[in-house]
Amino acid sequence: MTISPTRTRASSLKDYQRSAWSGGDYTSVAGTTTIASELLVERLDVRPGERVLDAACGSGNATIACARRFADVTGLDFSATMLKDAGRRLAAERVSAELIEADIENIPLPDSGFDVVVSAFGAMFAPDQKRTAAELLRVCRPGGRIGLACWTAVGSLGGLFDIMSRYIPPTPGTPQPTAWGDPSQLRELFGDGIDELGATRREFVFRYRSPQHWLEHFKTNFGPTSMVFSVLPPRQSAALERDLIDMWRSWNRASDGTLVAPVEYLEAVLIKKP
Repeated sequence: MTISPTRTRASSLKDYQRSAWSGGDYTSVAGTTTIASELLVERLDVRPGERVLDAACGSGNATIACARRFADVTGLDFSATMLKDAGRRLAAERVSAELIEADIENIPLPDSGFDVVVSAFGAMFAPDQKRTAAELLRVCRPGGRIGLACWTAVGSLGGLFDIMSRYIPPTPGTPQPTAWGDPSQLRELFGDGIDELGATRREFVFRYRSPQHWLEHFKTNFGPTSMVFSVLPPRQSAALERDLIDMWRSWNRASDGTLVAPVEYLEAVLIKKP
């Protein structure tokens, strides 16, 4: 059997992503985005007894939000470490969900098995964006809802990805994750599988003791950032640190040395064709 170079690169990238997302304390980063998951699940109008899949669930923000609404929830992620965190958080909240370790690009669940499919800052990081969209569509029932929260290219997190890509160019053929933060790109990804797409740009606020505090937190605990720093030599790492600290100057609303900065994301609800 011959394995194509493209497939090999994708497999290597996936392994590297799994390692990066599993390192550090991602739950401490995810805690800053809880508000986005709650707003998304509220907009989806998740109801008791509905079958919900939280795809690329991470440490469980959207899983917990749906479970609080007494839905029948399944959380899926490729990181066993993050699923353990999700399990601990579910127990602390005294709510329940099934947790499955699996790849969002190859979801081991039946067609049309869910009334609602949600992914908050998760699906957007899968290397094969078209396949990921196809999988989310496949497991959603006809007429069901797909809810997404994704960073935009023009927001501060988009700036983070743009700066990092100057140091480590994206894998050839792999679009930037922020493509998911553009409604026109979502329409292209999901194609004629959807009947409606409603999208709203929202923002919440990062609050850290200082820009340097944010940097240390993200270097250690945010998968994409830790991935880049892990492969850079010291001189380039120092340059990237300076660029990222400088990035916040135009966004920071605080004048007391702290970081108080808006983070823009796209909240999207897609209705699968009946």
